[in-house]
Amino acid sequence: MANKHTSPTRKNTAPLSTMSDQLHSHEWDAWRLFRILSEFVDGFENMLSLGPSVAIFGGSQALGDNPYYQQAAVLASKIAKKGFGVITGGGPGLMEAANEGAQAVGGKSCGLCIDLPTEEKPNPFIDQKYLFKFRYFFVRKVMFVRYAQAFVVFPGGFGTLDELFEALTLIKTKKISPFPVFMVGKAFWSGLLDWLKTSPLKDRYIDPADFELITLTDNLDEVVDGIIRHCGTSPIRENF
Repeated sequence: MANKHTSPTRKNTAPLSTMSDQLHSHEWDAWRLFRILSEFVDGFENMLSLGPSVAIFGGSQALGDNPYYQQAAVLASKIAKKGFGVITGGGPGLMEAANEGAQAVGGKSCGLCIDLPTEEKPNPFIDQKYLFKFRYFFVRKVMFVRYAQAFVVFPGGFGTLDELFEALTLIKTKKISPFPVFMVGKAFWSGLLDWLKTSPLKDRYIDPADFELITLTDNLDEVVDGIIRHCGTSPIRENF
């Protein structure tokens, strides 16, 4: 089990030397390693039984009256009917929609929740067997990448963008086996892609071929067909 020992309180009024000692305490770093390791072990031991899966990302603020909410639920149902598990960040909004859609058709519904001071409780549509809680973002991100055969990215904020660009970076640098990345919502994502072409691409920070890693679409069947096509030509396995 993870060690419950908490790190020392750090106050701005403490002498600089004291704060430096706390910030660089090897004692606390050693205990923190056990907590990090426990999160990896829990994920590695239990997520393998999820089987072939698809990670669906999207904003937590998009509630039931948001048009993308219904799309995420419908897409998750379509994916689950094809035998894939659905993995989300476990929160509300579009994550909840995807978990709800998977569970509605009897599919496996996984939530990788993260401890945040402002985050709501895990949504109620996650299978208890596949409800995971993480303290560390980097451990959670490993689980998304390792066990998903595709990423589907609905509109969202910094967290959604982080997962999107993390996956694209790992695929481009060949640190993981390539998998399809779908961006659902042309009206939402087109501006970002246009900026990538007029700024980073223009200044040669990225390559024209990088855009081949992304499929921008509003067609949910195109997403499902693309996932099936990818899994039909590539062995289903962990990504690294």
